[in-house]
Amino acid sequence: MDSIPPLALERQLSRRLWGGTRLGAWLGLADAAVPLAESWQVYADNRVAGGPYAGATLAELGRRFGAALVGRRALARTGVRFPLLLKFIDAAAPLSIQVHPDDHYAHTVEAASGFDGKTEAWVILHAEPGATVFHGLRRATTPAAFCDALAAGQVLPLLRELPVHAGDVIFVPAGTLHAINGGIVLFEVQQTSDLTYRVYDYDRRDADGQPRALHLTHALAVTDWSAAPPPAQAPVVVGAGRTRLASCAYFELERWQFQGRTPVTADGERCQILTVIDGTATLHGDAGAWPLARGASLVVPAAPASYQLHADAPVTLLWCAVP
Repeated sequence: MDSIPPLALERQLSRRLWGGTRLGAWLGLADAAVPLAESWQVYADNRVAGGPYAGATLAELGRRFGAALVGRRALARTGVRFPLLLKFIDAAAPLSIQVHPDDHYAHTVEAASGFDGKTEAWVILHAEPGATVFHGLRRATTPAAFCDALAAGQVLPLLRELPVHAGDVIFVPAGTLHAINGGIVLFEVQQTSDLTYRVYDYDRRDADGQPRALHLTHALAVTDWSAAPPPAQAPVVVGAGRTRLASCAYFELERWQFQGRTPVTADGERCQILTVIDGTATLHGDAGAWPLARGASLVVPAAPASYQLHADAPVTLLWCAVP
């Protein structure tokens, strides 16, 4: 079988009514003045940006290379489908109050979607003074009490509102009611899923003037009605310049900070994803070199290989993999 090198991908950009202009400028996009809501950095449908597999999607390469791309661990759990979705989000205005299903609900009630459940973690990259997020319920409640509050326009007081600052990490398990409020740019790692159930959207209307759809029946079925879980896991130093920010059954997230050289080893068990959030770096391997500018992501296939990251100046990147 042909070998597979590290993969730079074409971004998928999403422009929604709550998007801002900070992310586009940060990424250096030519049309940065046009509000941008999300940049999907790594996803099964993203296409390879260059090299021998330019134009192929991650999904196509997963079917072709199997464990050599996704790794033995992901192959055993989710098959050849790429297991993670990574994105940047720019919220100039609040997102809807929403919730995501777990795997069981996604694979049964929403089986036709082909998606998994959706547990996610956020790394706050920028927060305006006073910026907040909603994360779970302030105290335990019931579906009936929640619906009463929703009908009365009093759902927000039921939610735990947290101030956030650049560098904060928020872990959002499936079933947690949540929302990103305005003035925030963040990085998100999540399961491969786009199942989102809106429960409240500030009575906003879409581009056609229609009220944005809500999904209350699904939301009531999947919400965890207990008091909110802790918003973050305790960071763990796992090596020189490496800090684990979040770990769960679906992904591990680390922050790497270094200057000079640091190794990246692929051992066949899992692919790795590198996303630079400050500075620049270059990944070197036997097959070539792959530059990483700020805001760039690179998929390092699981196939056994040794690489070196080089950075002439201090760099910060986020490392993601399946556990």
